[in-house]
Amino acid sequence: MIKVKKNGKKCWVTFTVSADDCKGMSLKGSWDDWKLSPMKQKKNGDFYITKILPANSLYEFGYITDSSDWITDDTLPTVSSPFGSLNSVLEL
Repeated sequence: MIKVKKNGKKCWVTFTVSADDCKGMSLKGSWDDWKLSPMKQKKNGDFYITKILPANSLYEFGYITDSSDWITDDTLPTVSSPFGSLNSVLEL
């Protein structure tokens, strides 16, 4: 799930994902050259992270589990990646 709060030329984007039997989750996206960003875990087991991103832009991203599985956000469209997987698409 994605929550976006726009403020001028910036957007505060909160990424939230639930993953059963997962002890860790990270976010990777095109906004920072696909650097790994570890997510925090809520008491209910969901993982989350907030990023400040430029508005009026298009980004690709995905979540990587502690077992190295690549997953997409089920609330957003996806596109094929050069690695044979899918990336989520976020338009701000």
